[in-house]
Amino acid sequence: MADLVHGPASFSTQANALLRKNFTFQKRDIKSNIRLISVPIILCLLLVFLQNWVNKELDKPWNRCGCKCVGKNDEGKCEEVCGIEYSDLNQAVSCSIPSPLEWPPLLQIPESTYRAVKTDFISYEDLPDDSCKISGSCPATTLLTGTNKTLGESMGRNLFSSGSTVDYSDIFYSLAYNALGSESQTKYLNFLEAAFFSNLTVYNVRSQCSPYFTFSLPLEFGSVSVQQEISCVKGLHLWRNSSHEINDELHKGYRNGNPERKINEIIAAYDFLNSNRNGFNVTIWYNSSYKNGKSNQPLALTRVPRSVNLASNAYMQDLLGPSARMLFEFVKEMPKPETKLNLDFASLLGPLFFTWVVSQLFPVVLIALVYEKQQKLRIMMKMHGLGDGPYWLISYAYFLFVASIYMLCFVIFGSLVGLKFFLLNDYAIQFVFYFIYINLQESLAFLVAAFFSNVQAATVIGYIMVFANGLLSSFLFQFFLQDETFSRGWIIVMELYPGFSLFRGFYEFSQYAFKGNYLGTDGMRWKDLSDGKNGMKEVLIIMLVQWLVFLFLGYYVDQIASSGKDPLCFMWHSRKRPSPSSRKHSFRRQGSKVFVQMEKPDIAQERERVEQLLESSTGHAVICDNLEKVYPGKDGNPEKFAVRGLSLALPQGECFGMLGPNGAGKTTFINMMIGLIKPSSGTAYAQGMDIRTDMDMIYTNMGVCPQHDLLWEILTGREHLLFYGRLKNLKGADLTQAVEESLKSVNLFHGGVADKKAGKYSGGMKRRLSVAISLIGDPKVVYMDEPSTGLDPSSRSNLWNVVKRAKQDRAIILTTHSMEEAEHLCDRLGIFVDGSLQCIGNPKELKARYGGSYVFTMTTSSDNEEEVEHMVRRLSPNANRIYHLSGTQKFELPKQEVRIADVFQAVEKAKSRFTVYAWGLADTTLEDVFIKVAHTAQAFNVLS
Repeated sequence: MADLVHGPASFSTQANALLRKNFTFQKRDIKSNIRLISVPIILCLLLVFLQNWVNKELDKPWNRCGCKCVGKNDEGKCEEVCGIEYSDLNQAVSCSIPSPLEWPPLLQIPESTYRAVKTDFISYEDLPDDSCKISGSCPATTLLTGTNKTLGESMGRNLFSSGSTVDYSDIFYSLAYNALGSESQTKYLNFLEAAFFSNLTVYNVRSQCSPYFTFSLPLEFGSVSVQQEISCVKGLHLWRNSSHEINDELHKGYRNGNPERKINEIIAAYDFLNSNRNGFNVTIWYNSSYKNGKSNQPLALTRVPRSVNLASNAYMQDLLGPSARMLFEFVKEMPKPETKLNLDFASLLGPLFFTWVVSQLFPVVLIALVYEKQQKLRIMMKMHGLGDGPYWLISYAYFLFVASIYMLCFVIFGSLVGLKFFLLNDYAIQFVFYFIYINLQESLAFLVAAFFSNVQAATVIGYIMVFANGLLSSFLFQFFLQDETFSRGWIIVMELYPGFSLFRGFYEFSQYAFKGNYLGTDGMRWKDLSDGKNGMKEVLIIMLVQWLVFLFLGYYVDQIASSGKDPLCFMWHSRKRPSPSSRKHSFRRQGSKVFVQMEKPDIAQERERVEQLLESSTGHAVICDNLEKVYPGKDGNPEKFAVRGLSLALPQGECFGMLGPNGAGKTTFINMMIGLIKPSSGTAYAQGMDIRTDMDMIYTNMGVCPQHDLLWEILTGREHLLFYGRLKNLKGADLTQAVEESLKSVNLFHGGVADKKAGKYSGGMKRRLSVAISLIGDPKVVYMDEPSTGLDPSSRSNLWNVVKRAKQDRAIILTTHSMEEAEHLCDRLGIFVDGSLQCIGNPKELKARYGGSYVFTMTTSSDNEEEVEHMVRRLSPNANRIYHLSGTQKFELPKQEVRIADVFQAVEKAKSRFTVYAWGLADTTLEDVFIKVAHTAQAFNVLS
């Protein structure tokens, strides 16, 4: 490994390392990128297909302008003449209309149930009693005011004539003498007057009506014949003293969408102001609304002119007599060319489809975050020096960049294929809307990711939310949006759910696009956001606030989850660190009894050494002070002591090996030292820094080879080392050299292995890469949890050489099940059993302390077993038989009782008496020591 000295990596260096890794990861994950970008492309193409199919169906011959055969040509084929006069009502919309049809001018007559009567909130006595509503005979009222009451009332009497006959030979001229009106609503285009093609009655407003006066009027409009019923309704004109009174009466009777409120509607109201016989000046009020208050602007084009004409005629008749009239015969639209039926069906489906398109970014970000959490890659990066600040900044900016590119492609492709949804609405508004929402969605993903630890669960929940956003919005939320009786306040409450706010924005875009395409106007513009019926402004505000709130909550929850702090830690003052003198020795309680564990001399000596080091300022690489980890009992089980009062000191340049059976607490100890879990009591110091409070600083000088390989499967071995090398503040040529030396040292440099994806590595290659990662950047403390697991003998030997070279200027804590590895690498060993350190020392000391005997083995026939045992007893009276099976026996012979020469002589004599198949005499091995210590400790714990 390169022996380089570097300080901790700066914020910008860490950010640069993570950014490079993320872009490399993104570049490698081509399949996911293709799948991601294909969704909006497929949905946009599907919308275009549906749009073309709908328009093709609308453009079928039977939907076009009607035609009539007027003769035959020389070939005998029919010569057709097409026009609105040959069309039915469905075909007329697309016809060329060079000469639009003429329609009698009409007044807007209130429905009989809404006509002005006496009410509890309008107390004028000149209004009719509300009993007329039962018989349907309520008059249609007109209100008058002005400075000259005499003139005004005279003109009021002239508004509606007492009647005139209808001349069917010149129908429009004859109808011009009658004030006709209808309850029907006008359309944007009035090529076909709705009043004559509805089930509603057309009224003839007169000053007096005969009972049940009605007549039928035959009208011919091209090929369309209409037999229209004309009924009489009494026109009532009432004087008010001022325009203020009229305004108050109109306001109280205005139809505001409340179904329980009584409504008093009038035909019109006239303020004749200062009109006199020398001048005519009038202001007209008219009702430009209908049910639920929805604006109906075309009303002014087709209904109001008749009201103006009536006032003008009334003034002329007052001046010149009853015969003076300005006849208003008809109204008609401007000519229009033939229009192709074109329904912007894509805009109608846009909110549902585009909600799915944008929402799919949520599970993408969520899965990526949970994957790093599940594979412990986040903590692995943190343990190699990556701070929370750079991680959050780069991760957030990276996902925001990906989402922005995604949305840009979405809008550009949608515009290129001709979707009016994008082309008509202002791109600036679209940009602001998309930008705020992808930030909101990303913040929400960071927050939700804190509550998941499994990628599969996060994937399922993420895509359920995607489909739920679209389906619930389209089939539930849209229903409330279109129901104008539903409270706008509750709409805002529902929009607090991000999926509904997204849909509301798309819904507004679609409505403006559909309307703009139909009328040939622009879609949504900034000025439209001030419209009270436009919900885009409130949606932008809600999403902006939620973005900031979710971002804060996501960061806060992440800090609590990663640090294990109290969720309300910000409310409390930081606790003081316990002084060394306040430390207490560990003991176990059981009922009312206290069992004090009698420590062996070597363990007690190590504890005293730790206390002396803590009292002085002597620097050691690692100092563990009475470290404990206790897991609370569950389901009636007692609490579990994973680590019991561990005290240990490691100087620089020492490799300390931890031996022990499975479940002894070795990995728990490592996890406490690297910050994965918090100690229950006690503490430890690495390079003088406390693991309870200074882990962020410890990480900058620490290397970790975890028990399980924590690698990105699509990054290569070289890319892993480059990333972690940058986190260790290696740059330029130093970084390149360190990476190459690391790869060579673990035999991953040649044969293109270094540039092969880690997901394709064998288990042994992954272990070697994990070791290389732990040593890159010259960390001062390295933890290796079973580093040689899965390696072949050659690779294991090579790895041992790497570790032996690396330990020269750093402290290494190593756990292993290989006694050979422990004896080869470790300067000192500690045997762990049931969470306690049972012995400590170098391999020779441990074998001398716990192995003061020879192991004698002999294999004979079963008949000679007793003779073998008698021979051994003669050699060593205190010999202990430790193994006996089918003629094979093992004995422990105290070294002080036997000589090796005596053993050889005894065996040679035995061979002359019976057959000896095999025999051996061996000194105690480290494995024997381990088994002996483990069995002794477990037996003691059982008795305790």
